[in-house]
Amino acid sequence: MSGRTEEFKVDGEKLVSKIKELIHESNIRKVIIKDKDGKIMMEIPVTFGVVGVLLAPQLAAIGAIAALLSEATIVVEKTE
Repeated sequence: MSGRTEEFKVDGEKLVSKIKELIHESNIRKVIIKDKDGKIMMEIPVTFGVVGVLLAPQLAAIGAIAALLSEATIVVEKTE
């Protein structure tokens, strides 16, 4: 991955709210959701302005994934 990355471990129930919080930061390029074993469950490229309506289907999918996970790791790729 290029750019700087950060990882956040969250409970499954807090996954959607944490991702919404992270996406509102303007320097996010990509969000990756992994299960507790490190398997990638979902990758979301975040381009400037892709919040709201265009992101709604991904958030619904994240909600479904969250229901299956007791804990998850969110990897965030930020622009430099």
